[in-house]
Amino acid sequence: MTDTTAQTVPGKRSLLTLDDRTRRRNAAEARFRAYGLAAVTVALIALTLLLVSIFANGVSVFRQTTIAIPVTLDAKKLDKSGKLDPAVMAKVTTVGYAPLLTKGLQAAMEENGISDQGLKAKAIGALISQDAPAQLRDMVLADPTLVGQTISFEALASGRIDGYFKGRVTMDSAALDSNISPEQLALADALKDAGILHSRFNMGFITAPDASEQRPEAAGLGVAILGSLYMMIVVLVLSLPIGVAASIYLEEFAPKNRFTDLIEVNISNLAAVPSIVYGILGLAIFINFAGLPQSAPIVGGLVLTLMTLPRIIIPARAALKAVPPSIRDAALGVGASKMQSVFHHVLPLAAPGILTGMIIGLAQALGETAPLLLIGMVAFVREYPGAPPEGFFDPASALPVQVYNWTQRADPAFVERAGGAIIVLLIFLVTMNAAAILLRRRFERRW
Repeated sequence: MTDTTAQTVPGKRSLLTLDDRTRRRNAAEARFRAYGLAAVTVALIALTLLLVSIFANGVSVFRQTTIAIPVTLDAKKLDKSGKLDPAVMAKVTTVGYAPLLTKGLQAAMEENGISDQGLKAKAIGALISQDAPAQLRDMVLADPTLVGQTISFEALASGRIDGYFKGRVTMDSAALDSNISPEQLALADALKDAGILHSRFNMGFITAPDASEQRPEAAGLGVAILGSLYMMIVVLVLSLPIGVAASIYLEEFAPKNRFTDLIEVNISNLAAVPSIVYGILGLAIFINFAGLPQSAPIVGGLVLTLMTLPRIIIPARAALKAVPPSIRDAALGVGASKMQSVFHHVLPLAAPGILTGMIIGLAQALGETAPLLLIGMVAFVREYPGAPPEGFFDPASALPVQVYNWTQRADPAFVERAGGAIIVLLIFLVTMNAAAILLRRRFERRW
């Protein structure tokens, strides 16, 4: 019987036998794979913890506690002239409307047999948001015929009451809090059992403007979303044509010399400049020199355009360079000019990469905070900016700046607001990146 075992010839190594060097190389490769897998695992765990923390703190903001109050709009207090003249009725401030809400709540308690827990009228009225009288006043001024009627008014509950039903406030913490008491929380439980107090989807968080520190339950992202939208319009209108034109010139038409090499090096360097430097530049040029208004979307858009241009030019040039030279040669071979070969053949094929770089650049600009702080967009803004083009020059805020503002305030309810704003910002960013992927797949061509 023939022995088929591999015989090792003296002085030679068999490929089937692992020597020490091969074992060390295989062990090093296995360790490298393990290190890579461990790094990816740690990154995923950190990302998961971050997202869980954000959603745990912010998802509750999309539910808001409200109180259904039957309010009698006393004509003697709200319309002393008896003419239903809005100009005269506007002289009644929110101070005149607050007692009407308190009386309406007390009437609802009596009707449902709810004990006042020994609380005075002022303490009962403290269950209602300080923003509710202003909302009721706006409603009456918009429709003066409501005066003299008893209407059902949906008022926001105060921040402490809202926090109680979200687990942020407890009976023990209320005993140490000067803004709420355990008796008020017990009254809130009774109102909820009677169906007077309930939770609903908080649409105001998306549409309402910011609020003062005394009214965290009324704070919203309306002005910040509109300000971010205006800034992104400015960035899109300016950076897309300038960035694409610069990319086409540098990649297709510019001669290769020291001057163009200097431009390319500076573009690469500008892409790595910290964003706060662009904020200092915008403050010096657009505000101090050009005299543009602070906290205006036009200034924020110009600053973000300067910051975004290098991040658009670099991927646009890469997309143009990825088009095979044979496309250019074929176009020139059939008689097309250099301009025609670029705009009719090369640019359409590079469009997916250019669009992807553009959307990712906009997404990065949307999340920038430091340059906007330096140009004054950190200011407290209650009024919505007007329609374009005037609205570009009106004071406004931005989503990342609004997050920063809310994290600086003392009331714990603003921490919840900040978490909710981060969720909204993440939704915008994920949507923009998903759009970039879809556009790339939709227009991508294979050669």
